[in-house]
Amino acid sequence: MSAPTLSGLHSEELDVHKMKSAAAEFYRMNGVPGIIERALNELFLEQPADVNGYLAGYFRKLSAPPRITRLRGREVFSAKGQLIVEAEVFYIVCNKEKSISSAAVITCAPMVTLLEKNDESQRGPDHVKTAIQWISGPLSRMLVNQNPCDQYGVDRILSNFFRSCVMGEKYMHNKLESLLPRKETVPTSPPLIPAKGKKSADKGKTSNIDAKPLSPTRPLEPVLHESMAMSSVSLAVAKSGAKIKGVPLYKYISDLKSQKELQQFHVPVPWITLIKCGKKSAGKLCLLEEVILISKVKQPVKQSITMAFELQKEMMRMINISTKTGVAQASVLHSGGPTASYDRPEQPLDLITDACSNLNVLLGTDVYLALNCAAPKLVDYSKGKYEVATGVLKSPDELVELYQNLISKYPAVVALIDPFRREDAEQWEKLSNTTGNACSLLSDITHKPLAPVLPGVRGYVLGHVNETTVSDIIHATLHYQGSVLMGAMSSETCSEVSFSDLAVGLGFDYVKFGGLSGGETMAKYNRLISIEEELAQQGLLVCKDSPLLSEEPKEHAPKTEKII
Repeated sequence: MSAPTLSGLHSEELDVHKMKSAAAEFYRMNGVPGIIERALNELFLEQPADVNGYLAGYFRKLSAPPRITRLRGREVFSAKGQLIVEAEVFYIVCNKEKSISSAAVITCAPMVTLLEKNDESQRGPDHVKTAIQWISGPLSRMLVNQNPCDQYGVDRILSNFFRSCVMGEKYMHNKLESLLPRKETVPTSPPLIPAKGKKSADKGKTSNIDAKPLSPTRPLEPVLHESMAMSSVSLAVAKSGAKIKGVPLYKYISDLKSQKELQQFHVPVPWITLIKCGKKSAGKLCLLEEVILISKVKQPVKQSITMAFELQKEMMRMINISTKTGVAQASVLHSGGPTASYDRPEQPLDLITDACSNLNVLLGTDVYLALNCAAPKLVDYSKGKYEVATGVLKSPDELVELYQNLISKYPAVVALIDPFRREDAEQWEKLSNTTGNACSLLSDITHKPLAPVLPGVRGYVLGHVNETTVSDIIHATLHYQGSVLMGAMSSETCSEVSFSDLAVGLGFDYVKFGGLSGGETMAKYNRLISIEEELAQQGLLVCKDSPLLSEEPKEHAPKTEKII
């Protein structure tokens, strides 16, 4: 092998010199010498035991802000075999692409289950496929290079995209309607109203109240079921931000809301479904969709769940052996709580009263009750009344009397959810004036977060569905000052346990996840227990007085609003 020539050595020296010059320029342009000098100076002053660990943490703080690189949407199955959408966020941090967060939020649309025999259902509804296309396509492109820690900026992009989709859908709908032949509408006469003193059709008894025709229901805003893409992406981005900041999601959400780090947190009181009735149950009773247990303030979540579980066991035992309640059969639904055949609203309340007595639980002291009436679902517009039970119709004013009698007979009932339609504002106010502080009226605004305040309403139920972003929920909690309750729709569940973090981080007074059955629901309760134990260990847990369970004399309530 021949020795290198002088000219070859000179050429290599020139290349090395160029590299050194280029490196020096690169370091100078990026301020590397100054950074290294400051790092070494601080290292010497601190003199940590783990030198490399200290330097790694020091330089990590100087890294460029993380940025989203892409989104991925995919179909996943819930514990009920329902097809739902999961959004996954990929982002660059410290020159590496990571994916450590995903979120799945259920839609309000009917879902397809694996139990159905139709092969078409196995491929999932069209709105699920469209939502996945939105996530992996336009939403992914719009969010590229966005900082996942900029929640409000990301949610603004999502909301703008949603509004443009709604406008497009409305345009197409109007265009199609204009092409269809117009149908002649025949005016319909208002429903016949029995005169005062005549027998009503429901029970054949004399009615002391003039039945008035129901005002028309306000038209609902069109729902894009594909919009579950927005809520899934928003929650996934929030989880990414929490991981990047190295804090639990509930603390991250709290910082977003208050714009500062809170030193104390309270865990919302769980509202646990004890028994389900409603139109889908076997009996004639339609009015009470669910009866909910509320534990007293300052009771740990684990104790509340244990008490509810023992009550449910006792109730099931009584249902199976008792003929007093007139119940033919009972079963436990996946969405939570036993369901049984009832004909009158007093029957489930009597069952719970007897079960509490058997277990030495003081109803009205240790625990309280809330009734989810779901009255808007019970309106028979052809008759202008609410169908409280099969064949039993009540006018809005008659329904006021029914609620007054229930509250008087069962003083442990401290809250009614949706006792009327929103259009029956007069009855909301009338019932509130007669019950005062004894019972709070709550309105479910899950699908109408900016709905006007109703007279007599003292609280609101707010859920996280469809196009609702994390920023939307934060704004809603600020808009409706007072007590806040986060609710899950009684007929639907979702595997996203992060809702427990949202409830704590946003400072909700109460949380409603359903009954004590189903893996998805129990996962939320378990997460709530974990958060409570973590806060207690850190000395950050405080107990907040319950605005619905005031120990003051039950006088007329002040007109303050609360959200659940």
